[in-house]
Amino acid sequence: MSKIILKAENISKQYRLGVVGTGTLSHDLNRWWASIRGKEDPYLQVGAVNDRSAKATEDYVWALQDINFEVREGEVLGIIGKNGAGKSTLLKILSRVTSPTTGVIKTRGRIASLLEVGTGFHPELTGKENIYLNGAILGMTKPEIHSKIDEIIAFSGCELYIDTPVKRYSSGMRVRLAFAVAAHLEPDILVVDEVLAVGDAEFQKKAIGKMQDISNGEGRTILFVSHNMAAVKSLCTRGIVLENGGIVFEGGTEQAISYYLNKSESFLTLPLNDRLDRLGDNSKFKFTEFIFNNKLNNEVDSIFSGEECKVILKFKKGSIDLNNMLITIGLKNNDGELICFWAFDELGYRLKNDTNSLTLSIPELLLRGGTYHFWLFSSYNTTMEEDFCDVIEFAKTIQILPSDYWTSGKINRTNAIALLNGKFE
Repeated sequence: MSKIILKAENISKQYRLGVVGTGTLSHDLNRWWASIRGKEDPYLQVGAVNDRSAKATEDYVWALQDINFEVREGEVLGIIGKNGAGKSTLLKILSRVTSPTTGVIKTRGRIASLLEVGTGFHPELTGKENIYLNGAILGMTKPEIHSKIDEIIAFSGCELYIDTPVKRYSSGMRVRLAFAVAAHLEPDILVVDEVLAVGDAEFQKKAIGKMQDISNGEGRTILFVSHNMAAVKSLCTRGIVLENGGIVFEGGTEQAISYYLNKSESFLTLPLNDRLDRLGDNSKFKFTEFIFNNKLNNEVDSIFSGEECKVILKFKKGSIDLNNMLITIGLKNNDGELICFWAFDELGYRLKNDTNSLTLSIPELLLRGGTYHFWLFSSYNTTMEEDFCDVIEFAKTIQILPSDYWTSGKINRTNAIALLNGKFE
């Protein structure tokens, strides 16, 4: 059996809400007075659970609490959970970007991290200079880095701009270069957060292939955080699910994904207006009701493949100009993959300020049989996170029922997604 390469023992991380830093001078004095008397830090005895949807009632919050797990050499561990569950905080602790409030991390070998776009890059240095800088941070010698640099540049696809300062790179280019550096400088443990979602489809496919090579071919360990359940399923050998700062499930990848999706779907019992699992400043704009109608204009939870349907969204707005709203309705499969979406700006649609609802008419929903989930996104003017108004995953779950779409007397199969028209001759 392979040896343990990483071990997390009783990891907890506490933050103080509403301020920058660890606390006030009086709090520091209280901690010091407790320590010289051999007492426990008094602020470790307080703190709210990490539930971002709840109203703050304490000055402190436990972003993580009592995290314990082991990772073996060559294993690919998927870490999944809702936004705000503590995934990124855990990876920052494992990467030694921040320290835990309590507990200890034991590791063997070098750790390379890809946590955010451009992590560890100096914007004034060129792409090539940043490759050498990142290698030095990982503890590699200049000859070691030099032997890999051509391979890194080729993989990144940034050859034309490799001698240009990184501050002029797009976010996608920075991710390409950062991943190429992290993957090729031979770390014993590679830590990858959701940043691969910034890259284009071709690069995501190449990056996942490279991680599979690192794990299967080179026997290295990967910790992978993603909301793309298909990527987690294809890449990871084991999974853990985080919820409110704690581990609620640990086991096989498929079982972890199933647990996560089932927990997410449990929110669907609440009316959309009462849902708390949402992102953004919904005081400006808030989805309040989701109605899915069939071709007879009856509200339903299922339709047949290729059938006409309508999505009716009701909302309320604050002091905001609806003409500048970006609204997208997405549809995801049961693996969490976004398979199609309707962006209102692309469709040439603008909301009027005196409206409180919108309707999306779909002449034919060309999907094969299965379970699908609607995802709602609204933002003011841009797609930057600070401008999000209301974002809800699992806004509505529907069933697509297999049908004789081609009137051939044969019911279509369910082991694919799209129904595309065609003809054999």
